Amino acid sequence: MASITLKGNIINTSGELPKVGSQAPDFNLVKTDLSKSSLSDYKGSKVILNIFPSVDTGTCAASVRQFNQEASELDNTKVLCISRDLPFAQGRFCGSEGIESVINLSDFATGEFGRNYGLEIIDGPLAHLHSRAVVVINESGKVIYTEQVPEIVDEPNYKAALEALLDE
Repeated sequence: MASITLKGNIINTSGELPKVGSQAPDFNLVKTDLSKSSLSDYKGSKVILNIFPSVDTGTCAASVRQFNQEASELDNTKVLCISRDLPFAQGRFCGSEGIESVINLSDFATGEFGRNYGLEIIDGPLAHLHSRAVVVINESGKVIYTEQVPEIVDEPNYKAALEALLDE
C-alpha cells in the first residue's frame, strides 16, 4: 500500500506500482468508442501510462494536454490516458480540446486495472478512483519507469517519464 496525500490529507492506495524491470501486467480497458483494449495491443511500441482520477479535474486535464503535446513528437510511442471516467466523458474532453495524440482508456467497468497496478485509492473522498501515476513500458513490455505522484493535486514529472524513453 502506498500513502499519498490529497491537499495534504493522507489517503492510501491498494498496493504499489509494478517494479521497474518487471513485466507490465496486461489489462482490459474500454476505449472511447466502447471497443476493448489491452496492453498486448501495443506490443512493439513504447507505452506511457498516464493514470489519474478524473479528466474533469484541472490537474488531470493538464496531464492529458501535456502528454498529447509531447506524444506527437515521439517515434513508436503510445500514450494511454487511463481513468475510471466513462468513455463518453473521455471522448467529450478530447474532442472539445482537439486532443488526438493520446489514447483514452476507461477502467469504469471493473476497476481491475487500478487494483492490478496497485493504484486504486482505498479511502478518503476519492475512494475507488485511480491515484495519479505514470508507468513507462518499453517495446518488450518491461516497466522502465514509474512515478506515484505523492500529492494527487500535483502534476507528474513529465520530463523524467520522457527521459526514461530516451535512455532505453
